[in-house]
Amino acid sequence: MIKLVVFDLDNVIIDGEAIDEIGKLANVEEDIAEITEKAMQGEIDFETSIKDRVQLLEGTSIEDIENLADELPLMPGACKTIKCLKDKDIDVAIISGSFDVVAEKVQEKLGVDTVYTNSFTVEDGKLTGEVTGPLVSGSKLDVLKDHVEEAGIALEDVVAVGDGANDISMIESAGCGIAFNAKDSVKEIADVVVEEKDLCKVLCEILNQLTTDEAESEPVEDEKVEEAAEEEATEEAEEAPKEEFVLADTMEGVRKQKDEKEAEIAKVADEREEFNKEAREQRKIRDELNASLKENLNKAIEFRNERNEINKQVEEAKKARNEANAKIKNLEWNSGKRNKIKIENEIKKIDKIIETRVLDIKKENQLVKNANDLRKQLMEIHEDEAAKGEAEELKKVSEEEHGKVIELSEKAQAAHEEMLKYFRKTDDIRTAADEAHKNFIEARRNASEKHEEFKAILSDIHVINKKLGSNKPKRRKSDNKGSSGANKNREEKQRAEEIFEKFKQGGKVSTEEILLLQKYNIG
Repeated sequence: MIKLVVFDLDNVIIDGEAIDEIGKLANVEEDIAEITEKAMQGEIDFETSIKDRVQLLEGTSIEDIENLADELPLMPGACKTIKCLKDKDIDVAIISGSFDVVAEKVQEKLGVDTVYTNSFTVEDGKLTGEVTGPLVSGSKLDVLKDHVEEAGIALEDVVAVGDGANDISMIESAGCGIAFNAKDSVKEIADVVVEEKDLCKVLCEILNQLTTDEAESEPVEDEKVEEAAEEEATEEAEEAPKEEFVLADTMEGVRKQKDEKEAEIAKVADEREEFNKEAREQRKIRDELNASLKENLNKAIEFRNERNEINKQVEEAKKARNEANAKIKNLEWNSGKRNKIKIENEIKKIDKIIETRVLDIKKENQLVKNANDLRKQLMEIHEDEAAKGEAEELKKVSEEEHGKVIELSEKAQAAHEEMLKYFRKTDDIRTAADEAHKNFIEARRNASEKHEEFKAILSDIHVINKKLGSNKPKRRKSDNKGSSGANKNREEKQRAEEIFEKFKQGGKVSTEEILLLQKYNIG
């Protein structure tokens, strides 16, 4: 389960490299940009690059840098992405080799939870050319490990997003590593590669991962869902106060009240049944959508696993290709072919100078002599035929493995696109299922309210029947206790009791059945 998302700052959260922009203030942007690029490519270590770049900024006003930091543009989608993550109770951190003067401005704008950066050393409002901080000599992984340990989070619950060589350690170690418009060295080790300058694309990948996590978690039992729905639907109805029924002053008025109540209870019973019917329909729709949701999630996970398996094969093919190329290079060097090519190129270079330039006779003679000497050396070089043959075989292997890399990469991309298609479809289905569940709850609530209304009316009818019954003339006791009329009454009363049991269970009661309940004053 994702609990933390860690972003690099430069070219990820902000659209640009902060130190390059600061370099413009000191008129050293080209020098800084050159060092930055070498660091991003991994050609020089980060500690050397950051110290060299900051040294060039000596004497720059910290106030000017603060003003610049306010104006640095955010990456498209940054605000929406951070807000969405925060809404889902996911912590957000920035771990960057950039500087606190910039990162703190971004933290304030976006509401980022935690920021780890370096700091300029300042004296009298000017940079001294020195830099301090946890990311001067330490790696981003070191900082991340300290953070998750303190927060009680596992690395597998972390998503790391970056673009440069110094992001590799945390991207490799996080549960999900995302390369965002990154260098090739970062793409090769990332779980996900995003090639658009839009952090919403990163957000989509994170939400897809969340969806997968939810699908793989233990499902809630349907009975518990129904119980929760029942409680939610009846809660408001149970809290509503009941008004006391007032009988009419005359018997004629009471009989009129009875007629009105009987018509009213029949109407309410029909309305309750309509709501129950709607609830059943919405529950069916919801359950069908949830089944489809599970099916699509399984498909998405299937394609994700396929993509990951193919990517492993891609890495194996790359490794085999690179090993073959390394052997070829070594063989060519040892066989003399490389020296031969080098000498041939030198001869061509000399010949071109002689043909295209106006030279004094002394210099031209010297060049001719040099070319002849090189030709003699060339004639003395004899390639190792065995090594040459082995190199040719290795070239075939290299080409074959490179072909596999291309073919497998295309298959991996196709599987990735299918995975995304099913995840997007899953999102649509989930939205529809949520809507159906909402409608189900609403229908159950309405049915519950009608049921309470039904019971209230029935209670009023009992009061009316009691009043009417007390005014009936007393009958003489029948001497014929075993008559068919008595048997019929017993059967009717038993049926009335059965109807009342059905009513208590929420079943539909017809007008005729209501009258039977009234007759025997049951309920």
